[in-house]
Amino acid sequence: MFDFFKEKRESNNSKELKERLERLEKEIDNLKMEVERLEKINVSNIQKIGLVRFNPFEDLGGDQSFSLALLDGNDNGIVITSLFLKEGNRIYSKLIENGNSKYKLTPEEKLAISIAKHGKKPNNNFKTSGSSNFRPH
Repeated sequence: MFDFFKEKRESNNSKELKERLERLEKEIDNLKMEVERLEKINVSNIQKIGLVRFNPFEDLGGDQSFSLALLDGNDNGIVITSLFLKEGNRIYSKLIENGNSKYKLTPEEKLAISIAKHGKKPNNNFKTSGSSNFRPH
């Protein structure tokens, strides 16, 4: 596919130069089509990740619970929340379509989605430790 890199010889023949140029143009067109194809495929791959660790209960130490948002290029995907409890661990998942869910999202899940979509926390006023209204749905 990349034969034009291999051809290093010089030519004084205008017909030969024209043929080489035409081959280069075809190869560039092929490369453009391949890039377009890869861009279309890539839209459905996981591209955006947001993670929020939090402590849902004052009496448990550490931020051992988390919400993880995994989104594609169209903000479709899933948010997974792991809730660390004294009795064990609970894991919940919710489908995300266009950045939203038909299920009620917790503040931590909303923040994880926002981080995935925008790459950072929207502000520094979000307090997760012991503040969660986590209600599994």
